[in-house]
Amino acid sequence: MSAEATNPAPSRRRGRPRIDLRRLGRAALLGPGGRDRLPDAISHVADAHRAHHPDADLAVLHRAYVLAESSHRGQFRKSGEPYITHPLAVTLILAELGAETTTLTASLLHDTVEDTDLTLDQVREQFGDEVCYLVDGVTKLEKVDYGAAAEPETFRKMLVATGNDVRVMSIKLADRLHNMRTLGVMRPEKQARIAKVTRDVLIPLAERLGVQALKTELEDLVFAILHPAEYEQTRALIADNATAGDALAAIADDVRSVLREAGITAEVLVRPRHFVSVHRVRLKRGELRGPDFGRLLVLVGEDADCYGVLGELHTCFTPVISEFKDFIAAPKFNLYQSLHTAVASPDGAVAEVLIRTHQMHKVAEAGVVALGNPYAPVEGAEDGEDGVRADPTRPGWLSRLLEWQQATPDPDTFWTSLRADLAQDGEITVFRSDGGTLALPGGATCVDAAYAQYGEAAHACVGARVNGRLTSLGTVLSDGDTVQLLLAEPDASQDAASGPSPDWLDHASTPAARIAITGWLAAHPEEAKPPATGPRALTTGPSSSEGAAAEPGECTPAGSRTPSPAVADAVVADLPDAAVRLARCCTPVPPDTVTGFAVRGGNVTVHRAECPAVRRMEALGRAPVAVRWGDTSECRVTLVAESFGRPRLLADLTEAIATAGAAIVSATVEPPSEQRVRHTYTLQLPDAALLPVLMRAMRDVAGVYDVSRAQHQHATRAH
Repeated sequence: MSAEATNPAPSRRRGRPRIDLRRLGRAALLGPGGRDRLPDAISHVADAHRAHHPDADLAVLHRAYVLAESSHRGQFRKSGEPYITHPLAVTLILAELGAETTTLTASLLHDTVEDTDLTLDQVREQFGDEVCYLVDGVTKLEKVDYGAAAEPETFRKMLVATGNDVRVMSIKLADRLHNMRTLGVMRPEKQARIAKVTRDVLIPLAERLGVQALKTELEDLVFAILHPAEYEQTRALIADNATAGDALAAIADDVRSVLREAGITAEVLVRPRHFVSVHRVRLKRGELRGPDFGRLLVLVGEDADCYGVLGELHTCFTPVISEFKDFIAAPKFNLYQSLHTAVASPDGAVAEVLIRTHQMHKVAEAGVVALGNPYAPVEGAEDGEDGVRADPTRPGWLSRLLEWQQATPDPDTFWTSLRADLAQDGEITVFRSDGGTLALPGGATCVDAAYAQYGEAAHACVGARVNGRLTSLGTVLSDGDTVQLLLAEPDASQDAASGPSPDWLDHASTPAARIAITGWLAAHPEEAKPPATGPRALTTGPSSSEGAAAEPGECTPAGSRTPSPAVADAVVADLPDAAVRLARCCTPVPPDTVTGFAVRGGNVTVHRAECPAVRRMEALGRAPVAVRWGDTSECRVTLVAESFGRPRLLADLTEAIATAGAAIVSATVEPPSEQRVRHTYTLQLPDAALLPVLMRAMRDVAGVYDVSRAQHQHATRAH
């Protein structure tokens, strides 16, 4: 089965003649043309290149073609075509996208070192270091040397090379596109394997580099191979709605009239959707109408004109506000800029509209390829942070990828992590507390931000503030958030540094974070044990179940049923011979305003005036008993400490309590939840005046972010 029968036809520029690769192959076999002109076989490449770069020197392309043709002479593709047709087709794809001469030269030679006797040294000698680097970057590693690891290690090599020169990946994407176009000659199982790698790795890379023209065609080709039934349904749907473009054409005419009357010079085009786009819209909207099979593209000269067009459309048509997006003020991470909106025609049909300048459109289609040679010296250009050139072809996602791949020597781990990384859609920018920024994938959490900012030092992270509010490390970040990451102070007395717990892996979405956490846990297996289960992981002191059953609204008193002398002397109640208890729910201390209630057994329970239990007792009609503080200053209080989990936290807290002069009557530590730990301490103080000092000392313990007086809510039980 031919490639044309298996795959959708590639998109071509309107007005350019169809290129016959077999004819080009025959021309290639005839050798170069006359001395003063390019061979006929690359005349199409020359025309496409000059359309974007009128002053380009084609002599180097001539030499590259002659070398590639002579090197590949006698080699044939599985389709039977001379092999030279493949580098020619790849080069033509890049030429039509606007690639500069160096990229096209390397593209013509990209398979010579891999498949012929030509060496990198020979390429460098004839074409220089740049071309040699690009050819080396896309040259596959030998399966003889790497075995099953050859494919992942080849991609690792290409990505590292891309980090230094993004044109490496441009050539690889064009190479894969032509191979996908002609994949029909392969066995079905090999087609499926190549299509899956294209789907999981190459298409996301094309998206991240902004090369939409390649990405959309690759999507259609993969769709045809991996989902043939859905592809055939979509193909039939498009064929059955061949006149669907008429509806959009009519709306386009109306838009042209509106803009002409407004004095805005604009080009209005009907842009048909590609196969995968139609399939997605059908799944989203169900039955499709004429305008759903395409979108309107409005091209203008200046950025300000984009907003002028938007204003006219929203004034003269009914806008669908939910469809409006401004990617000019806030460009996508892959350089994409455009205004997106949708307007409804009088008959209710909705047309999506893209508004951009001609330059934005060029970048939207070709991405980094449209930048020309981004590494050419620019007069007056300044280097970025740490001496690295501030250039848009080294975006945050690529820098992160290059960093974490160094920590994954195992090819299987690298391959799995790469696919997981590329599967994440979109990118967000968050602001650091020091004024810097972090570029993170969509869905990233505070854990991911910590490792992106601090690397392995993030093992000591104990919490975060997002937009000024304390939050857990598992909090998902949004674009524009401000993140302050809290690190524990280093403690020389600890044998091992503070580190992450296993549940951090549940909140880590970036490979860099997951690899670092997994590595630390592997090096500290004792820290990887799961936390204790149940309502309490640690409890000391008397049980809260001791003593008599509580009255409705009453809370179990602090300590045992028999009050200590200090507690008995602390409060005086206007009820003769009554035993006085301090309520454990609010543990009042001098000079708190207090009130009491008589409970079963002739005792009086004393609450702080603002305790919720007071309102419940009053609602039940219970009369308060007047109480007042006695002469003793000794008191008992229950404090709740909220903290981020870390090693030695309990020891440090109890040491702070002891240093402040308080005695621990009982303590409860609940199991960690999202790295947050709740400690409840009932403490005996020799003097109530020490309470503020004690609470400050507890708050100063690393990892503790709040200490408060206990204020429990208790359900009222029926009589």
